[in-house]
Amino acid sequence: MEPLAYRLRPQKLEDIVGQEHLIGKNGALTRMIEKKQLPSIILYGNPGTGKTTIALALCHTLEAPYQTFNASTDNKAQLKSIIDNITSDNSFLIVDEIHRMKKDIQDYLLPFVEKGAIHIIGITTVNPYHAVNPAIRSRCLVFKLNNFNYENMETIFNRAINYYNDGTSFTSEAKDYIINMSNGEIRTLLNLIESVYLYKTDEKEINLDIAKKIIQKPNIMIDKNEDSYYDTLSGLHKSIRGSDADASLHYLAKLLSSEDFLPLVRRLYCICYEDISLANPSMGPKVRAACEAALELGMPEARLPLASVVVEMALSPKSNSTCLAIDAALKDIAEGKSGNLPLHLKNTYSFDPNQGSYKYPHDYPGAWVNQQYLPDAIKDRRYYFPKTTSKNEEALKERFDAIQRAKNAK
Repeated sequence: MEPLAYRLRPQKLEDIVGQEHLIGKNGALTRMIEKKQLPSIILYGNPGTGKTTIALALCHTLEAPYQTFNASTDNKAQLKSIIDNITSDNSFLIVDEIHRMKKDIQDYLLPFVEKGAIHIIGITTVNPYHAVNPAIRSRCLVFKLNNFNYENMETIFNRAINYYNDGTSFTSEAKDYIINMSNGEIRTLLNLIESVYLYKTDEKEINLDIAKKIIQKPNIMIDKNEDSYYDTLSGLHKSIRGSDADASLHYLAKLLSSEDFLPLVRRLYCICYEDISLANPSMGPKVRAACEAALELGMPEARLPLASVVVEMALSPKSNSTCLAIDAALKDIAEGKSGNLPLHLKNTYSFDPNQGSYKYPHDYPGAWVNQQYLPDAIKDRRYYFPKTTSKNEEALKERFDAIQRAKNAK
């Protein structure tokens, strides 16, 4: 038997739930369909947001012939066969996982797309501006699908219950539990509801206990091959930077569910030196120790050192002064703003008395002496601007300012 998600797939645009910005009354795709014209497009969004359903409904609404092609499994010979059998200049090719399309297939397809012999509807869960070849992307309009809200999911839930129509009811707690466990994916929601009907026998009311017996683990979108994994890493990074310990723990928990620590460890190292840095120099060794302990322990114990260090990172003083400084220096190098190393800094001795000689700072009071270190072309360039978000960097700023005053006095 076909899965419930397949049986309930809408055939018409007006039956699709959500995505009003695209297929609502004044949606971008709705306006195009009203004119009976649709260019090549790419539909981009998280799993279960209706990309394939919208693609099929668009073709049905236009009464246009279409073929399907999976870029990850189908080959050039299959594409050639599809194109050879095109009988209409209003034909569509629905390309699933378009971000995986190989170059030889793209090269073969592009001329047909350019001259309008075929229109493509690309489907991808990966940001096409990052993952889809520019040659393909430049010939398509890109539309992003939004995640579903609770009301959208409730509409689908009720539609599924009405489809079975066997008198079964769900308590509000059970309904909320099933919807929340689907994590915004309609396909997952329908699969969970189908599981309930396969499980139950004489029950006429599904309560929370019954729902929990059937559904024991939430659907967590954390596939490393998709945007959601890196979006979650970004959420962790921005939450720590924003000093929100609760949000940091939430995203950490989500990442821990994947049980792949290396990307998480790398991101924590990065956060430490990008956003905390000189405001709390002791954080670096702490992060390293916690990450090494987590890698040795594995789950579930790995959660303990990582939770401790993530909370401390979130609540630590923050400073990005060194990040801004090195980025400014790298920008100068990339733009050719540098020059020859001052001769007195080289390892070669000069007999030119005008060049002076290197002054050893430890021979002077305070281990500092006024001499030029930057190339002549940028000798007055400043990269580092201290921040006062912590006592540590305030102390560094005091010495930095004292050195600047001594330079100016000379």
